[in-house]
Amino acid sequence: MAKRPATPSRRGASVVDASKAIIRGLRSKLKAAERRVAELEAAADTDFLLEIPNRRGFERELARAIAYMKRYRASGALIVLDVDRLKPINDSFGHAAGDEVLKAIAAALTRQVRASDVVGRLGGDEFALLLWNLSETDAKAKAAAFEQAIDELSFVFRGQHVAAGASAGVALLGAQSDSSRALEEADAAMYVRKACRRHEPRIRLVGC
Repeated sequence: MAKRPATPSRRGASVVDASKAIIRGLRSKLKAAERRVAELEAAADTDFLLEIPNRRGFERELARAIAYMKRYRASGALIVLDVDRLKPINDSFGHAAGDEVLKAIAAALTRQVRASDVVGRLGGDEFALLLWNLSETDAKAKAAAFEQAIDELSFVFRGQHVAAGASAGVALLGAQSDSSRALEEADAAMYVRKACRRHEPRIRLVGC
């Protein structure tokens, strides 16, 4: 028995169903593409070794924080921290040892901040911390605590006990802050602190 030709209504329904299927497929591909873009953006802002914001990611967080401070008159502090003696560790024991030191330092810093604060790696042996709602006195005390926490870290490479250490500089943040200027200010304070620490074998100098 010969098949009856499809009626116009059936042909129209088939076309609509096919169109819906195509649309569903396109939406699914679009969502997958959006997820992939989000993953790539997150990767671009994250340090692959330490899994904290890299310079790009940290500078973005700092700019957002300052914009918030300008709008709501909030305050905070920026601390730039440079690891001491990382190059000798890399030269003596290899970069795997240096990576272990950096991971331990990142973990030590992260343990001492609040969930709202940000710890980032600016590159090489330099870290930065964005801390909310701190006075100048509190910010300097926090920087000293970070230095002490890193000074107390101890590592064993090829049977030798090794310590790293760190020097920290502080810049206060508020409604009048500029992210680039704040980074420069904290960086300059860090180098002053580093020069000071070179003259203190294992004790802190008053005023440094």
